[in-house]
Amino acid sequence: MKSKWPLLVRIFRQERLLGQLQLAEWNLVISQARQSQVLGKLYYLAEAQQVLNSLPSAVLRHLQSACMRADKQFRDFSWEVVNLKEAFSNCNYPLVFLKGGGYALARLPAYKGRLFSDIDLIVPIEAMADAESRLVSNGRLGAKQDSYDQRYYRQWMHEIPPLRHVIRGSVVDLHHNILPRTASACPDARLLLEAAVDIDADLKVLSPLDRVIHSATHLFYEGELEHGLRDLLDLYDLIAGLDRLSRLALVDRAAELGLQIPVYFALRYLKLILNMSGLEAPMQKMADDGFSIPGIAILDALFCRALMPDHASCDDRWTSFARWVLYIRAHWLRMPWYMLIPHLSRKAWMKITGRQQH
Repeated sequence: MKSKWPLLVRIFRQERLLGQLQLAEWNLVISQARQSQVLGKLYYLAEAQQVLNSLPSAVLRHLQSACMRADKQFRDFSWEVVNLKEAFSNCNYPLVFLKGGGYALARLPAYKGRLFSDIDLIVPIEAMADAESRLVSNGRLGAKQDSYDQRYYRQWMHEIPPLRHVIRGSVVDLHHNILPRTASACPDARLLLEAAVDIDADLKVLSPLDRVIHSATHLFYEGELEHGLRDLLDLYDLIAGLDRLSRLALVDRAAELGLQIPVYFALRYLKLILNMSGLEAPMQKMADDGFSIPGIAILDALFCRALMPDHASCDDRWTSFARWVLYIRAHWLRMPWYMLIPHLSRKAWMKITGRQQH
């Protein structure tokens, strides 16, 4: 495990206050935060620490600019929601927003200052054909036209290829689950959809517990962790909104969905990396239930490097190796070896030849 956290992480651990930073330190923090896509969150942290008016003017401009960018994304997203409501009018299944779009739609603290590029939706698997047809009629076309890509998504994955609007360029990722069908931990998506909560008569988001579980699953089954710190901060905000009883219920819900591993990792690395308090009870409950992960010290060494900002100042000699190991681990968790080896071989060949890849 790392003995010294990067400056940006120490700020979110509340070991350094923003009002204490020197200008040279601000240069480093802004660079680390921009690389992690959390610069807008620093604005709201400065607001919470009541130091906005005392920040150097150049620093404040950077933070305000990040917030303006996030606000524009939210306005663009709000317009897309209007169009999606029209496209899915009179459908007989729920339209549930995931991740950043879900946080924004529910006005959760996690959406403040947060950047997100795609709109993630989940519908019942039997409604996928109808949902795709509605999105195409709404002016969206598949971004992946290669036959291998089409087969990869439609046969193995938990989503179809991304659909991009031909005029506005906005991208919708249409899911029927939160993990690929080939993953041994793939949950019963009906449980997620049945528990989804209404935003209005037409739109839903995941329940508070399922938001945490999905965010944890997305982070700890993901092989590319360049924005892992942002996702860990999402989890911080989502769990901070749960009371003690709900945090205990989170453990039971994770067991019901078969997703104890990512939830355990979320609790563990929120405590280790962000120094979050109030996690002792759910972690103890998992231990009392007999849950444990072999080789956790090795995983700590990997994740406590890979979840740092993707910035040269945050790397040590093992960082690249840690990210490579976790990249392979993520693919191993998502598909069996007889599919994994040809898939990774193809990705490596496409990277070498400079062709488009997943």
